[in-house]
Amino acid sequence: MTSLHPTVIGNAYTDVTAWDLLADLSDLGDRMPGHEGEAIGAGLVADAFEKIGLDDVTEEPFPIPGWWRKDASLTVHNGERDVVFDGSHELVELPGTPSGTVTGDIVDMGYGLPEDFEGADLSGSIAMASSLTPDDYGRWVHRSEKYGYAAESGAEGFLFYNHIEGALPPTGDVGYTDEPGPIPAVGLSKEVGARLVRHCGDAGSDDSAEATLFVEARNEPATSANVEAAVGPDTDEEVLFTAHVDAHDVGTGANDNGFGSALVVGVARILAAMEAELETRVRFVVFGAEETGLYGSYYWTHSHDLDRVKCVVNADGAGYSRDLEIHTHGFEAIGEAFEEVSEEFDVPIRIEDGLRPHSDHWPFVQRGIAAAQARSSSDGSGRGWGHTHGDTFDKLDFRDLRDLSVLCAAGIARLAESDRAIDRRSTEEIRSETTDEGFDIGMKATDTWPWGDPRPWPWNDRSA
Repeated sequence: MTSLHPTVIGNAYTDVTAWDLLADLSDLGDRMPGHEGEAIGAGLVADAFEKIGLDDVTEEPFPIPGWWRKDASLTVHNGERDVVFDGSHELVELPGTPSGTVTGDIVDMGYGLPEDFEGADLSGSIAMASSLTPDDYGRWVHRSEKYGYAAESGAEGFLFYNHIEGALPPTGDVGYTDEPGPIPAVGLSKEVGARLVRHCGDAGSDDSAEATLFVEARNEPATSANVEAAVGPDTDEEVLFTAHVDAHDVGTGANDNGFGSALVVGVARILAAMEAELETRVRFVVFGAEETGLYGSYYWTHSHDLDRVKCVVNADGAGYSRDLEIHTHGFEAIGEAFEEVSEEFDVPIRIEDGLRPHSDHWPFVQRGIAAAQARSSSDGSGRGWGHTHGDTFDKLDFRDLRDLSVLCAAGIARLAESDRAIDRRSTEEIRSETTDEGFDIGMKATDTWPWGDPRPWPWNDRSA
């Protein structure tokens, strides 16, 4: 069994390479896919890889549909007096939104679940939905799914209000990867959303709040890049440890996913110090353009030999705490490796086997390649500060990065053992499980279902 040396662990607890990278990434501010800050961030990761002595450090560019926010406002027509919401603490555009000005009654669709939209005629209205999904619903309903239901139901605009307090309007893409979405869309703070809910009625009713939504954005081609490097022997198989460097431009992207990028560097530094003991080559990949459609990871899976990938561990959402979670997607050997790490270090590591089809591990999982997501536990529902201007460096803890670097490095070293078999799963099995867990509904509603079925009306039977 491959274990970390005490001296390697000790060095990991005193080195600040990864933490300094996290600070530098956070200071860039705008790391939106295709923007200058993302390119600078990719360069910082490459420099860190070079600094710790990794092999084959490369930056590989690829094309993406770029998006730039401009101005937005929501004007509520309240009798003789209009109320205008246009502050950054009140609303932000959702990436992929088209420009446009629409006027209509605001209709609150609650959680924005498929059944909330069933039979609804929202023609001429502006639909509004919460960012929250009930804990007992069985799956997370993505904002792009709610947006798609609103457009399908005839809405002229879409308002997505946060369930987290603190004047934090949420951002996030609307799920249209090749072109702008069909209707203008913004995120609202919880406080603005709650204020509007009090005045919402049914579409066309006399007591509905009428509003004008104005959105101005720029959509045009851009370029992102993946950064990668490797350590260990030149073997036919490789273990991948990954994250994404891009972040939404409303904040600094410190947790999502500056922390993940720093974690990749922290793990790389540990494994570089024990390179001679690695039995399988380990490749570190920091993807670009995750936030607007997983472009970097999809590009990587279409431009590399996937037969060489033994397994993938993708770090996203790891900055909440030092309590590590590994979501295995049913690839039991990955969970077993981290269970051994939990036992060795006498710390809890939570192992979950359900699917999480919303980050850079997913392009691998849908092809049956063993891939897991590494994240950490958080209190409450949703991503917390993520995707808001509250995602800042001061909320993160150096001790979390240090502890998770050691635990993830220990897990990757075990996965790199030459005699540790990691079986793949058939794509048919993954497809069936995706349907069983209800994710097919949202994927088909947003045209992200990867198996070629025709898109159904969103609330059709799950087995359709």
